[in-house]
Amino acid sequence: MKILIADDNASDRLLLSKIIRRQGHEVIEAENGKLAIDCYVKESPDIILMDVLMPELDGKEAAKEIKQLAGEDLVPIIFLTSLIDAQSLADCLVSGDDFLSKPYNHIILKAKIDAFGRMRMMHATLQKQRDTIAENNQHMLHEQHVAKAVFDNVAHSGCLNATNIKYMLSPLAVFNGDVLLAARKPSGGMHVFLGDFTGHGLPAAIGAMPMAEIFYGMTAKGFDIRDVLREINLKLKSILPVGFFCCAAVVDLSFTKRSISMWMGGVPDSFLLSDEGRKLESIRSHHLPLGVLSSEQFDDEMSDHSMAMGDRLFMWSDGIIEARNADSDMFGEERLLSIFNGSLAPDALFETVKEQVNEFVGESERDDDTTIIELKMVDESELEDSEQVMEQGTITGPSDWSLEYELGVDSLKHFNPLPLLMHIMMEVPALRVMGGQLFTVVAELFSNGLEHGILKLDSSLKSTPAGFAQYYSLRQQQLDNLQDGFIKVRMKHNSAGGRSGIFSLSVEDSGEGFDYPDKFLKVPNESQKKYSGRGIPLIYSLCHSLEYFGCGNKVTAEIHWP
Repeated sequence: MKILIADDNASDRLLLSKIIRRQGHEVIEAENGKLAIDCYVKESPDIILMDVLMPELDGKEAAKEIKQLAGEDLVPIIFLTSLIDAQSLADCLVSGDDFLSKPYNHIILKAKIDAFGRMRMMHATLQKQRDTIAENNQHMLHEQHVAKAVFDNVAHSGCLNATNIKYMLSPLAVFNGDVLLAARKPSGGMHVFLGDFTGHGLPAAIGAMPMAEIFYGMTAKGFDIRDVLREINLKLKSILPVGFFCCAAVVDLSFTKRSISMWMGGVPDSFLLSDEGRKLESIRSHHLPLGVLSSEQFDDEMSDHSMAMGDRLFMWSDGIIEARNADSDMFGEERLLSIFNGSLAPDALFETVKEQVNEFVGESERDDDTTIIELKMVDESELEDSEQVMEQGTITGPSDWSLEYELGVDSLKHFNPLPLLMHIMMEVPALRVMGGQLFTVVAELFSNGLEHGILKLDSSLKSTPAGFAQYYSLRQQQLDNLQDGFIKVRMKHNSAGGRSGIFSLSVEDSGEGFDYPDKFLKVPNESQKKYSGRGIPLIYSLCHSLEYFGCGNKVTAEIHWP
């Protein structure tokens, strides 16, 4: 090793130099503290033997300067001293790393040099390992950020930026174990999903990607929320290892019915707050989390709740309730409930919960993801088209095509063909932006063919709210007893150079038909105030043309785009 001896006594330097050279080390000499600093800068010695009392600059001051210059490098400084009082020797250990009393014992000197030599090697090894870890960590973080960009494009926020939604999604790591998804339904309304996977970070986020694809894909095709839940549960059950699952709160919001249907499994209670009267209703979880039960055991029963205009639904992950302060106290349900039972205006509740949770946690370390969402009942006309639209780019689909699809008795009893038909239509990129319009047309024409053509139900039953229940009860009875019948759906699409096109839809049923005077297709003003009779005028307003044939059991709708 290269060893610096800093001592103003020439004989002491000569003696130490001979001892150290005999031990096989290289020696550099300095006559005072100032020269010792210069030698350190020029020669970068491995160990320094420093006299405490020297002219120009004493040993302790020189040692302080050298330690600052060394930075992260370990440069052991052993003080040479003839002092014997305990305080002076203790001061040497404060300024340097060790001391050696005069006269020098060559055995002790060698032992100290060898010990600090080993210490330097260990320090260098640790520095190298630290740098390797830091480099690998940077590489891992870079990969995680790339993966998160892909993850965010798959598990995107959908329509979370709609005007009736407020939310906070606070990740503990790059990836988030909490998931918030929201999508507009083609038939109107909205599906909202709050999920909390076991743990957090990358392992917790892996299950969110297939889950999000199922949620957005099936919602866009018009599937019922129960079908979406069953498919997500099946997927998570098949891909997640034992002990991993997803607690969830799922909402099917209907703007027209002014109601929500909720499925809750393993999440904290949600709060439903009325805008008028300040009534607070707690909605409890009654199911196991997603990914726990098999398809046969899974329960998709949902609870229904009315929501007047301005009513709000609040949901959160357990990270809100279990948020801890510096004393390891949890925020808890009582503090949360006290905010809602206070005198705050409804508009201020969401921000107040956020602020009080953050204030409660303070600078203490978070140990879970924290997520909260507020869902408000508004008139659907107030919502902009806030759904995230994925860029189509050069994606092309079929342009000129036609198909016929026939459903027999058994299929009519047990199968909903609308998602399949929507999936086929959505293969045409230009039709995707018209999903809601197309869904309404297909759903209404198919329902008319089934309910009025085959089952021979009378719409006048729906003249009152009570009649609605009777109508759908009778519908189910008629369907269960159905012995024969069919519905044929024909779809055809022609495009003009990819810039415009015509989509035609024909629905034919095996029923007896009905009398369809032209005036029936007009949109009577009073029809908008009725419970029934609005379907065909609505379709008429959405299509370029609507035409009935034969005895009225076949109808063709034509839709032009753009």
